[in-house]
Amino acid sequence: MSKDTGHKRVAIMVGAGYVPGINAVVAGAALAAGKLGWELVGILDGFEGVLHPEKYPNGGLIDINPQVLNMDPNTSSVLGQSARMDPFNVRTINELEMVEEVDMSDELLKRLKEKKIDAVISIVGGKGLSILYQLHKKGLNAVCVPRSIENEIASTLVSFGFNTALTFTIDMLDRARLAAKAAHKIAVVEVQGGEAGWIALQAGIAVAADAVLIPEIPVDLKNVAAHLKKKMAGKKSWGLVVVAQGAKIINQKKKEEKVSSLKASLSPLATGDSNSEYVIHKSGQAAQAVAEGLQLRIAEETFPMVIGPWVRGGAPSAVDRQLGVAYGAGAIQALEAGSNGVMVSFVPPDVKFVPLAEAINKVRTVPAESMFFKVADSLGIYFGNKEV
Repeated sequence: MSKDTGHKRVAIMVGAGYVPGINAVVAGAALAAGKLGWELVGILDGFEGVLHPEKYPNGGLIDINPQVLNMDPNTSSVLGQSARMDPFNVRTINELEMVEEVDMSDELLKRLKEKKIDAVISIVGGKGLSILYQLHKKGLNAVCVPRSIENEIASTLVSFGFNTALTFTIDMLDRARLAAKAAHKIAVVEVQGGEAGWIALQAGIAVAADAVLIPEIPVDLKNVAAHLKKKMAGKKSWGLVVVAQGAKIINQKKKEEKVSSLKASLSPLATGDSNSEYVIHKSGQAAQAVAEGLQLRIAEETFPMVIGPWVRGGAPSAVDRQLGVAYGAGAIQALEAGSNGVMVSFVPPDVKFVPLAEAINKVRTVPAESMFFKVADSLGIYFGNKEV
């Protein structure tokens, strides 16, 4: 798109994975587009509204009018989302009545052109960025808004949705701390963070946790237990350990898992791998593994808790409402400036347009020199990587 004043028709869609407050991004885009005299339409349920318009009474597209757009933060996204938004791998039923995946990317681009859509704004996570980059290489004029509750998307300091997840997590950790204190036990609370420990680290600092275990730092539970014993040797009779979902525990024996014959036949490596680290992936396993590991090494009783996906519900925080509107408006500004194949990036105090090639296939982990580590260390928060 160029800077000419001709009529523009822009579509906006949401990738897979719910984040509270998506309507704020849509509202920002609608208001900015309306000021330019552009038309903004929404694609329902990811790309489903374009690829399968017959499923919808309105044909899969809706007009988004800034005057009537509902900005109530407690409502769900006006656009919905698709569980699978990858047009390169669309599940269909073939003539043999079997499920197969087909590439419908060319068909998607064709239909967008038929709808006279000049550009697409996509509110997506890490995988979605890669998909939009592939579509961009095939000719789609795309601008992406980074959306992630874990804040692991590269090339931006704050992804939309992170502050809401962090706020909710801190509130729940406060409750867990009070429960642990009253019961004289050690609460082991699992939070989101499969690849990056931003939520665990920042929330742990906010509640002054005794220990924070994150994917960036391999953990030896022997050291964590020694740290807790030392802290509880005096008057303190309780503890709080925050564990990111993707925490890596070393020197931890794996549980023998019975593997079904079907699973084994589908995957030769279904019974495990040869890695010496115990890598935790599924919700609830991190808290359970750490709680059990500590219970074997310490006299005080531990109990696991899982915050997990609960952070995806509810209303957005005040920060995310502002950030969402700014991201939506920024996407329109990028199109007005003629930018193509970019992600809107919040780099305080600026909003920049980063080429998608710089944002994909990377994970924004907590760097070793992060200020948050220094703050945590000054509070006596332990990370499980050093002997006590």
